[in-house]
Amino acid sequence: QVHLVESGGGSVQAGDSLRLACTVSGTSSTYGMGWFRQGLGKEREFVAAISWSATMIEYVDSVKGRFTISRDNAKNTAYLQMNSLKPEDTAVYYCAASQYGGTYRETTMYDYWGQGTQVTVSS
Repeated sequence: QVHLVESGGGSVQAGDSLRLACTVSGTSSTYGMGWFRQGLGKEREFVAAISWSATMIEYVDSVKGRFTISRDNAKNTAYLQMNSLKPEDTAVYYCAASQYGGTYRETTMYDYWGQGTQVTVSS
């Protein structure tokens, strides 16, 4: 059974940084990884995605230049480095794995999801 476990969330001040990690267990497939977020009362939105080989990376425009997605396949872990955080980044952040191996902005392209980790940015 495939499990995704996120870590690294917390409460910070605007301008601070956080690094989220997502560790995948239960599969050796060549999966693509994505990060999504869901603010209170909002729909889940795409944040970033990275392909299995890390040759393809995508970001939502609102985080470009501030967030960096990466992965370490030897550790079965994907990361989201978040710098210059803003109050509007406050949300529950979810990682997801896609069996197709590429980068995808649609939630329907992902097969497995983590439980989410809260990120709160105060002004």
